[in-house]
Amino acid sequence: MKFNNKITPYLLVSPYIIHFLVFVAFPVVFSIVLTFHKWNIISPMEYTGLSNYIRLFKDAVFLQSLINTLIFLVIHIPLQIIVALFLAEVLNQKIKFRGFFRAAFFLPVIVSGVVVTILWQQLYGFDTGLLNRILVSIGLDKIGWLTDPNVAMPSIALMATWKNVGLYIVLFLVGLQTVPEQYYEAADMEGASKWQKFFKITLPMINPTIFMVVILSTIGGFSLFIEPYIMTGGGPLNSTISAVLYIYKQGFFYYHMGYSATLGFFFALIILLVIVIQKRFVERDI
Repeated sequence: MKFNNKITPYLLVSPYIIHFLVFVAFPVVFSIVLTFHKWNIISPMEYTGLSNYIRLFKDAVFLQSLINTLIFLVIHIPLQIIVALFLAEVLNQKIKFRGFFRAAFFLPVIVSGVVVTILWQQLYGFDTGLLNRILVSIGLDKIGWLTDPNVAMPSIALMATWKNVGLYIVLFLVGLQTVPEQYYEAADMEGASKWQKFFKITLPMINPTIFMVVILSTIGGFSLFIEPYIMTGGGPLNSTISAVLYIYKQGFFYYHMGYSATLGFFFALIILLVIVIQKRFVERDI
């Protein structure tokens, strides 16, 4: 019995330990080792030293993918925060059918990303898309939503915002409902305007929620893959190829597994750096 009592805790945690070793620790270690090798899955791995890292810093397409991802984040994160916070403020008021609207805005979040992407691909169609048909009907020129290099990435950012905004509405609603009503009542007694209450009470009180939304939006933005993969394939002229999509292509289109692992490792470091910077500047007043 004493032996069983000693070994029981280890047996209870063993499933998690096995899962961690097989699905987390081993892939991470193997990926790091792979960055120093050339491997196409079929042939044995060939040690190449730092050649993958040297190639990385000379890869103009990878640099373009990072710039594209940055453009997406610059458009997507502020737009998502503004839209989600505005709608959360509206849905936090006592309006009719409030429950219905909350569910309706959250619905796109639970719909498959592939389905949403295909739907918006049809809306963005140059000749038959609904958006261009509306523009033509009011006497305006068609827009190459997915064919113009200057418009394609903003178009994808707009679609991603529509897809994910419902989740952040819910998060902001939770944050808004934690603000004590006494603060607003005191502000009303002092004659504060709605804007003053919003900037002096609401925003400071939901700062932790804003920080969480920024972090989640950033991680989601860095993970951009399905949208450009289905809608544009990374085109036109590599204007929508994201970093994750480029890493995927290097690994599973060209079978440059070593180089793909190097790109992924370097990209993970960039994400970590961005998150640390965001934490310092966004969370500093908490």
